[in-house]
Amino acid sequence: MAPLLEVKGLQAFYGQTKVLFDLGFDIAEGGITTLLGANGAGKTTTLRAICNMVRTEGSVRFAGKDIRGLPTEEIVRQRIAHVPEGRGTFTTLTVDENLRIAAYTRRDKEGVKNELDRVFGYFPRLKERVQQQAGTLSGGEQQMLAIARALMLKPRLMLLDEPSFGLAPLVVVEIFRILRRINEEEKVSILLVEQNAALALDLADYAYVLETGRVVMADRSSVVKNDEGIRKSYLGY
Repeated sequence: MAPLLEVKGLQAFYGQTKVLFDLGFDIAEGGITTLLGANGAGKTTTLRAICNMVRTEGSVRFAGKDIRGLPTEEIVRQRIAHVPEGRGTFTTLTVDENLRIAAYTRRDKEGVKNELDRVFGYFPRLKERVQQQAGTLSGGEQQMLAIARALMLKPRLMLLDEPSFGLAPLVVVEIFRILRRINEEEKVSILLVEQNAALALDLADYAYVLETGRVVMADRSSVVKNDEGIRKSYLGY
């Protein structure tokens, strides 16, 4: 089976500075893949490059279609949902308004209602706070809202950037449990950037380790997890 996402020879630039160097990786349909590495390795830039938020060269194919260079909004329409670091919720809007914004192009009200019910099935805490202003939610609830909003797009692929950042350990465990459910029940593929390497490797099927914009190791998560040299040199545990 062909990969859902195929990245080959990817280079990315901030101004004249190159930060990704001939990056290549695949994401399997229905799989969970993680990008690991120290700060500055190029993980967040990789997600931005897939969404055409930075200048790139190389090949990015999604479901067999070349998407490199497409406008970001068109990439979203291909059913690629990006949950950025810092969550990106609209803090002055309610939970309900945040979720409905993600479905603004849809005209079928019944369909949107069904999507909301589906999302609240994963995040019942958000249903309890549906009319609450997003900026008044806890950090964990805001992260749940960011993931829920991405789900409203009915994505085939979710790009998640540091979903555990700044959250209490018990909240992180809950969010990663929900991500596992979403992957298994919705068959949504996930590309995860996560500073907590042990947590990411427990969730993911496959891992790529990056250093200064290059892949230095690619293997099944279980193999990377048990490679002491990689753990000490690149993953910090």
